[in-house]
Amino acid sequence: MIAARPILMPPTTIIDHFYLGGERLAALRGVPLPSPRRPEEWLASTVHRAEQPDIGRSRLADGSLFAALVESDPRSWTGSAHGAPDAGPADTGILVKLLDAGQRLPVHVHPTRGFARDHLHSCYGKTEAWYVLETHGDHPSVWVGFTEDVDPAVLADRVDAQDSEWMLGHMNKISVRPGDGIVVPAGQAHATGAGVFLVEVQEPTDFSILLEWSVTTASREESHLGLGFERAFGTVSHRALSPTQLGLVTQHLDPAARGGALMRGLSEAADPFFRVDLAAPAGDDVVAVPHGFAVLVVIEGHGVIGWTGGVELQPIDRGEVYAVPDALGDWGLSGPARVVVCRPSAEWPSVPVL
Repeated sequence: MIAARPILMPPTTIIDHFYLGGERLAALRGVPLPSPRRPEEWLASTVHRAEQPDIGRSRLADGSLFAALVESDPRSWTGSAHGAPDAGPADTGILVKLLDAGQRLPVHVHPTRGFARDHLHSCYGKTEAWYVLETHGDHPSVWVGFTEDVDPAVLADRVDAQDSEWMLGHMNKISVRPGDGIVVPAGQAHATGAGVFLVEVQEPTDFSILLEWSVTTASREESHLGLGFERAFGTVSHRALSPTQLGLVTQHLDPAARGGALMRGLSEAADPFFRVDLAAPAGDDVVAVPHGFAVLVVIEGHGVIGWTGGVELQPIDRGEVYAVPDALGDWGLSGPARVVVCRPSAEWPSVPVL
């Protein structure tokens, strides 16, 4: 059985990418920025990038894989001896990233669970969500879903033509600010804009269908998960995401809020997939967190994690990331810190098709 305590995750999984960004990520994590294209870090990740097993999985301070630590004692880490069906013993039910976009990302889509089970041999699709930490520049925005129903044949034609203007012009553009939480349901076309620094939580896969590969280093043939676009389009929603529906997947939390309990960072639309909460104690409050695997991102200040009735303590500081095992039991946060607490769904390891 593991020693039940939070594990500090060093910044070993900051990824070089095709797109610009990374200044705010590097500042938060306290590391240099050797390249203007280091916009992404995978946090306490047991998942690797598609077709790139050496990239994405987090390493501990001694260089060993965090996935190996979880696999050595999955019940202590996650509360489950086996994870989700067929997902493997290192499954934690969640993938957490820091994303610091210095340019707009491409329009893309992630598969639903049903599509992933039928075509990708996975119980997980890739619903994801964004919790915005900082914004800068003119009109920081994201795009989610289409504004009106789109004819599948027309969309296929515009994708073949790589008509970025048409795609973005038919999507919901959402201005964002710190404290915004946005759930991106699998199947919805989406893109993150320049100047948005966020915590991204996802189902633990790296499945992406690029509708706009021309702004990346990928080719058309590398953009459909090896399925061909005719089949891949089967998971793309062509229906409008109405203002009412957008209201169900978006919410705002005052980033200056403090209190004695966890504060939701995402709407209830996230609950079947993952949970993101803000822990920001006020005064002498202790914010209680139930046992279970969690990834913590300390975004401001300093504080103390306490467990076993406050007998054992772990000081924390801005910029640190921790993986918390289920075996820690219920724990609490005190002090003037602000911490983003990312956890799998309360129903995990059940992964129903929704």
